[in-house]
Amino acid sequence: MPVRLGLVGLGVIGQIHLKMGAGLPDAAFTAICDVRDEVVQDTARQFNIAKTYTDANALFANADIDGVVLALPANLRTDLALRAFANGKHVLTEKPVAMNAGEVRGLIAARGSLIAGCCSSRYRSLPSAQFVTDFIRQGHLGQIRVVRCRAVTAAGAPPTKPPPVWRLRKDLNGGGILMNWGCYDLDYLFGVLDWQVKPQRVMAQTWPVAPVYQHYPAPGSDAETHVAALVHCDNGIALSYERGEFMTTQTDEAWQIIGNKGSLRLWLKDKAGKQIYFDRATETGTISEIIWQGDETSEQQHRGPAEDFVDAICQGRQPRTTLENALLMQTLFDAIYRAADTGVCVAIS
Repeated sequence: MPVRLGLVGLGVIGQIHLKMGAGLPDAAFTAICDVRDEVVQDTARQFNIAKTYTDANALFANADIDGVVLALPANLRTDLALRAFANGKHVLTEKPVAMNAGEVRGLIAARGSLIAGCCSSRYRSLPSAQFVTDFIRQGHLGQIRVVRCRAVTAAGAPPTKPPPVWRLRKDLNGGGILMNWGCYDLDYLFGVLDWQVKPQRVMAQTWPVAPVYQHYPAPGSDAETHVAALVHCDNGIALSYERGEFMTTQTDEAWQIIGNKGSLRLWLKDKAGKQIYFDRATETGTISEIIWQGDETSEQQHRGPAEDFVDAICQGRQPRTTLENALLMQTLFDAIYRAADTGVCVAIS
C-alpha cells in the first residue's frame, strides 16, 4: 500500500509539494489542510484530494494518514510537529526546521521511533551531490582544512510585489537570510562531508538591508539580509560563510571544500550544464579538472525530500537530513546570531 500523506499549509511551497507528489511511486497525498477554506477546496479540486481540513488536529487524528508534510512558517511548525508525533505520524518539515535549537531538541525528544525529515536536504537530492559525497569518502581531498560558502545576490529591479512576509521576520522565521538560505548551504556542505564537521566557536556579523533597498523586503521586515561568519570547527577545520540578498555588489556564488590533497569547487543549485571541479595537488603544481557535469532540474531538488522521506518510512531507515543534523545547524545559527548581537566570539555547545 502506498504511503498516505497529509499536507498542512497550501501556500507556494505547499502547492509545489502537491505537484511533485504526483510523481511519487510509493506515496500519495490523500489529505490537505489550511486555515483558508476556499484555498483548501480549490486545491482539492485541482489535485483530486478527497480529505480536506481547516484544522490540523483533525487531519492528525485521521488514522488513514501515515505521514504529514508541514509547509508553513517556522513559528507554527514545532507545535504542529509535536501534535503530529503525538498522533503517531511521521513528519517531513519545511526549512528551517524550527525557530531555535531548543525547539529542535523538543522535536527530537518527542519523535520516538517515528521518521522525521527536513526539507533543507533539497540540494543534496541532486545527482551531483551524491557524486561529491562519494568522491570525498574516497579520500581524494585528504584532510579537510576549509569549508566555505560565499553566496551574495545583487539587487535587481524592485519587486513587483513584496516577498512573503515571513521571509525576513524574526518572530515568524527565527531570522532572515541565514535561516532562509543558511540551512540549504550548510545542509549541503555538512551533508556531503557526512556531517563530520563539528562547529566549536564563531565570530559573526549581520546587517539589515541597505537603505537604498529598504523598500524591497515586505513591510515589517526586521531580520538580516546579509550575514558573514568565521567558524572554528574540530579537527582544525575552518568554516567561512557569507550569504546576502538585495546586495550592493555583483552576484557572486561559490561553495568550496579544501583539503591537503586537493579541493572541490561546487555549485549548490540545479542548472543545465552544471560542472564540479577538482583542483588536484601534484608535485609540479595544482591541476584542475571537471569530475562531474550534467543537467539538473528544479523538479529533482523539489521532489527529493519527499522521495527520501517516503523511502525512509518504507525502509525503516533515517532520512537524508535528520533532526539531529538539523540541530547541528540550528545550534550554529543560534551562536551566529549571539555573536553578531554581542560582538564577541561565541562558544558552541
